[in-house]
Amino acid sequence: MMTKYFDIIGELLNKVRDEQAGTIREAAGKVADCIRGGGIIHLFGCGHSHILTEEVFYRAGGLVPIRPIFVEKLMLHEGAVRSSELERQNGLAAGFMKEQDIRRDEVVFVLSTSGRNPVPVDVAMMAKEKGAYTVGITSLEYSKSQPSRHESGRHLADAVDLVIDNYSVKGDAVLTHPGLPVPFAPSSTVIGAAILNALLAESIEIMIEQGFRPPVFLSGNIDGSDEHNRALIAKYKERIALLS
Repeated sequence: MMTKYFDIIGELLNKVRDEQAGTIREAAGKVADCIRGGGIIHLFGCGHSHILTEEVFYRAGGLVPIRPIFVEKLMLHEGAVRSSELERQNGLAAGFMKEQDIRRDEVVFVLSTSGRNPVPVDVAMMAKEKGAYTVGITSLEYSKSQPSRHESGRHLADAVDLVIDNYSVKGDAVLTHPGLPVPFAPSSTVIGAAILNALLAESIEIMIEQGFRPPVFLSGNIDGSDEHNRALIAKYKERIALLS
């Protein structure tokens, strides 16, 4: 099973590279424009999807102006089952989205593999109302297989400006075994992490080619990194309180 899982993940990564390249480059261009203009990049996800917002935040070799939107009751550590129940509530996002400092022409990534629950859909819609450019990372196959739980009938793919397909299967799990009645081994996190890191790498290259030095963290375990990173953090800490 281990080998089969690696094979499937490799096939999915190749599929994303081959079929989503244009979309990823389009999103990377928006990210580059946003950062060159002094803006920041926001990311939101519920449950396991929030892991991807942390993947690219305060990361060695990663961009500095990255701001995850953390809503702890929608994560797992305050109650996993409860977080799933809350993600299904229409209107819940209004309570925390009105407080978010999201500005016109900034980029907001919304992560939801099923794309069917109300909170990610509302986050995307409310970010657009603030003037942001929204990117959804989701599975179109999964979304099309399940009805939306949002009161409008929309899935995440219907609520964003740009969709990047992570090609997760319905239910996310990619392996089966005759001795188990349910599928197992999810793909969305590893594929989502690859998508985001590839996209941000593309945006860094775009900025360099435009003559703009992209703000990139140096690993804190390399001598001299503290001074390098402090200077970058000073520029963005007013907008990104999590950098304190």
